[in-house]
Amino acid sequence: MLNFILWFLFTCVLAIAVKSFSGGAKAAGSDLPPGPSSFPVIGNLPELGDKPHISLAKLSQIYGPIMSLKLGQVTTIVISSAAMAKEILQTHDTSFYNRFIPDAVNAHQHSDFAIIWLPVSTRWRNLRKICNSHIFSTQKLDANKDVRRKKIQQLLAYVKESSRAGKAIDVAQQAFNASLNFLSNAMFSVDLADPSSDTGREFKETGRRRHMATHFGKMFEIFDCLIDQRLKLREEHGRFGDAESGDILDTLLSMSQDSSNQIDRNTIKHLFLDLFAAGTDTTSSTLEWAMAELLRKPETLSKARSEIEDTIGKGKPVEESDINRLPYLQAVVKETLRLHPAAPLLIPRKASEDVKISGFTVPEGAQILVNAWAIGRDASTRDNPYSFMPERFLGSDIDFKGRHFELIPFGGGRRICPGLPLAIRMLHPILGSLINSFDWKLEDGVTPENMDMEEKFGITLQKAKPLRIVPTVVF
Repeated sequence: MLNFILWFLFTCVLAIAVKSFSGGAKAAGSDLPPGPSSFPVIGNLPELGDKPHISLAKLSQIYGPIMSLKLGQVTTIVISSAAMAKEILQTHDTSFYNRFIPDAVNAHQHSDFAIIWLPVSTRWRNLRKICNSHIFSTQKLDANKDVRRKKIQQLLAYVKESSRAGKAIDVAQQAFNASLNFLSNAMFSVDLADPSSDTGREFKETGRRRHMATHFGKMFEIFDCLIDQRLKLREEHGRFGDAESGDILDTLLSMSQDSSNQIDRNTIKHLFLDLFAAGTDTTSSTLEWAMAELLRKPETLSKARSEIEDTIGKGKPVEESDINRLPYLQAVVKETLRLHPAAPLLIPRKASEDVKISGFTVPEGAQILVNAWAIGRDASTRDNPYSFMPERFLGSDIDFKGRHFELIPFGGGRRICPGLPLAIRMLHPILGSLINSFDWKLEDGVTPENMDMEEKFGITLQKAKPLRIVPTVVF
């Protein structure tokens, strides 16, 4: 009995100590943002679950749009409203320029070379300039327009063949193949995915493996092979010309000859890794969610198709030059990105100094997570926030280019995604062409009412169950 009493007293004292350890700083008057009490060592990690964007959104309803918690031993500030996002991404942008780097991206020293993870520095500015001037500039994207058109035509041809065979297609996989082949052609003038084989699927699955070192290593092997082939070709044919000619690889190799550009083979490989990571899964997941939402609401799909038919004609593929004449299609893309941002928790930032926001202190060294998923579904700023309603964007000047903080799927501020101009040119024509060229039927007796819309959190926000649909040619 005495042992039981002693054990009980020890347990009570231990519980009080744990409570004091985890929540005592705030109770003593800390000006950290409010947040849940945490456990020693592991902090609030058990509360995140397998869908942290949703868990954090629920916690923000209790603790507010700026809250603090512990992820392991890391002080983490979570932002869940447009107003607070503006504070981080615009008002105090210089204090949050840099990234909080996960251990996984240290594989192959990727964080030391990657534009996504580098701190704001001369190297980062140089890479950003290369992206803006030589990869994603209007001039360069215009020059690559025919390549994108060809890849969309190949996608539509594959879908047409599937239609003749009465075969369902995996929307995300085929969109991934098209995106991968556009990027690989723009970079290397080769296709890396065959829509009729598993090569694209294998490339996509590689990118989802747990061990990033293995994934990075395989990607670098591909890049090394392509670079070696190109260097040999350039040596044989004297292709050391203008950096504006040829594909992106030619451009970068020519620039690497000038030491003032501070770009070498290793930097080129890491840049390619970032470009592939940012430009494939994100595009394919967004297109899959858009098609899923449209098939759930046939009247919305009908509106989108009618606009395209009336503007460019029935059954015709949508061109990039058509986008500005298709406001409802633009609204569909915005609404998809609002509900299903590819990166629901934007790439984490790091506080470079103590910053006062809304009366609270964001401490130096803290990790900053901006919950774009929660911001997009904020009931205080939108009617029916969980409903797919493209009409909410008609007649509105809200866009996703980082100026309107209620819609920030690509981030904002100086570190907004540099590939945004390319995303616009890919999402709208592919989606519009699929809508206008085919009717669609759900596979295996699935109805709009019982479609599985469960999310899977990962490198991007995927549908837990891939969307498979049967196309029918409309002309």
